[in-house]
Amino acid sequence: MTALPRPDAVLPHRPPFLLLDEVTALVPGASARGHWHLSGDEAFFAGHFPGRPTLPGVLMLEAIAQLGAYAVLQGSEGTPAAGRLPLFGGVDGVRFRRQVVPGDTLELEVELGRLSARAGKGHGRATVGGELACEADLLFVLVDRGEVPA
Repeated sequence: MTALPRPDAVLPHRPPFLLLDEVTALVPGASARGHWHLSGDEAFFAGHFPGRPTLPGVLMLEAIAQLGAYAVLQGSEGTPAAGRLPLFGGVDGVRFRRQVVPGDTLELEVELGRLSARAGKGHGRATVGGELACEADLLFVLVDRGEVPA
């Protein structure tokens, strides 16, 4: 089995905002699985919340979205997404079910739905130890990479 490319080889994100450590399974353009290990050294834990560090829910959503972007970009050759960049277009049906704390590994999965030349949809989930932490329906738009400010 061939190893999948590292997230930083596919996504334009860089630390400290690359929230995906590894992609473990991929059906290009259709689905992906990966994870983000939270060491506790992440800067946001110091202020969210002192004495009870908790991963902000919006960062769980971003991690799911980054995995979705990985699946879109890895499956883009010969599709309307080729050479483009998926950006958040919206989020629906978001539910947070458990806290995520330092030392946890956020297991991520995403299934992509409709994809056109301009936009697409997907559904993502984040779990810890098999327990659902977050799930959401994602909407994204595809833009030319040149449209993104440097």
